[in-house]
Amino acid sequence: MILSGKVMVNDEVVTTLGTKADPSTDVITVNGKTIGTEKKVYIVFNKPKGVITSASDPQGRKIVTDYLKGIKERLYPVGRLDYDTEGLLILTNDGDFAYLLTHPKHHVSKTYLATVKGVPHGTELDKLKQGIMLEDGMTAPAEVEYHDIDPEGKQSTISITIHEGRNRQVRRMFEAISHPVIKLKRISFGDLFLGNLKRGLYRHLTKEEVESLYKLAEAAGRSGKPGKKNK
Repeated sequence: MILSGKVMVNDEVVTTLGTKADPSTDVITVNGKTIGTEKKVYIVFNKPKGVITSASDPQGRKIVTDYLKGIKERLYPVGRLDYDTEGLLILTNDGDFAYLLTHPKHHVSKTYLATVKGVPHGTELDKLKQGIMLEDGMTAPAEVEYHDIDPEGKQSTISITIHEGRNRQVRRMFEAISHPVIKLKRISFGDLFLGNLKRGLYRHLTKEEVESLYKLAEAAGRSGKPGKKNK
């Protein structure tokens, strides 16, 4: 469209690919139609198990945007949750915000409740706290504590906070200590908590929540230390 002369910036035709323009100050038109600046939207969604964290799925499975009724803007997930993992997922159309929260140098903490087979011994949880070797390298130290234990010892629920975003990381960490995950739910991202938001529903973040996440990620990026949720 640019090469064919259909794009104008400030009433001048632009035909050079890579030309920069700022939609907040420049008037950009395509085929004579002005392109407006899209309103920034930030939501938290309680993703159910069995839903794809993607904008589309060629296999026709449920995707997170199927649940975003009433939202006209095109939103994208901030990071991912596995198909079998449920819980807190942030979606936005603010690329800078998404970049800050997911870039490895910002180390924003994420807390999960992992229901695992059996009851890991304290020394096994210590391995996760210190960092454990996976096929893609040593994990950063995690915060781990018992949340609930089945009286018969068949399973237990462990609260685990990590500061990385590797693929299936929590599941692989528990597999490494021979206590595979049965159920996994993310309950917080930085200082944003899922709270009592029902499965399959979403809500808009408040201005204060967005600003808090921005500050958390920026501070962690400057210090090189994990951005932890406020107690």
